[in-house]
Amino acid sequence: GGSPALGTRLKYQRARWERKRSRTAKELLETEYKYLEQLDLVLTYFVTILKAKGTLKPAVLETIFGPLESLYSASHVLSLHLEKGNLGAGLENFCQSLDLYGHYAENLEHFFCSLKGISLFCCTQEQVRKNKSFRRFKKLQETRPQFQGRVLEDLLCLPLQRLHQENSLQLLRVQKLLKGQKTQVLTPGRWYIREGWLLVVPSKGEELKRRMFFLFSDILIAAKPCHPLHPLNSNKLSCQAVYPLQQCSVDKVFGHTWSQGGLLSVSLPTLMQVLFLSWHGVSCTHWSYRLLVTSLSSGKEAPLGL
Repeated sequence: GGSPALGTRLKYQRARWERKRSRTAKELLETEYKYLEQLDLVLTYFVTILKAKGTLKPAVLETIFGPLESLYSASHVLSLHLEKGNLGAGLENFCQSLDLYGHYAENLEHFFCSLKGISLFCCTQEQVRKNKSFRRFKKLQETRPQFQGRVLEDLLCLPLQRLHQENSLQLLRVQKLLKGQKTQVLTPGRWYIREGWLLVVPSKGEELKRRMFFLFSDILIAAKPCHPLHPLNSNKLSCQAVYPLQQCSVDKVFGHTWSQGGLLSVSLPTLMQVLFLSWHGVSCTHWSYRLLVTSLSSGKEAPLGL
């Protein structure tokens, strides 16, 4: 045990990190409200009315608008978490909706030749071109004051733009938390998954070491708090290791159950085996699942299938 003064400084340090997380949650919430408002325009003035009128065949409607209602619901749940300041829980829940974005992205590829104003619905353009009533309806809806001059194409791109914005914000936050610029977090194609405190079990009978871990789509970062009395870095973390997930194999250690928590082994052929011990059973289950899935899919550029 260290001195009481050092313990107090550590508590203060962690409180500062929590305030930073809360600030990030607040920033996310403000932009989430705007995003939900814009999605609601598409659902209210296009999807709902088109379904009721039967202007487009159900299959065509699905191809054009995809899982927008589900995406709206996922973001609404995220906003409820953010309202309570639960950034971690909100993002953990939101990660489960990433496959929806994958399906949505696939649909966008089908009917967007490009984002530069070429004809909107490529895979269904024959049906839509013939459907003059849809074209009239689309133009009429876009002239509503609520749309503020935006066209349907702009609004349909919002979900993927939003996903990239949220991810960039998380990458930037982690980059700022880490001391120095040696560890490059802001890398194109990298996706933030989750973070949390875990215990590292040393190979020799030393003390357990509490470390902060950041899991991304391609790497796992282990970091420890800088000295709380450091004049410049007292509120930062020092990167201890970066594990490339493509080289990792993850498993639970024999004799430990997922439900009660326990040890996770993360093995790299080029390094010694590393063992992690979680605080809570739920955390262990979530970490093991995320690590397993992410290491298996780390060859992909984006975790849209997670």
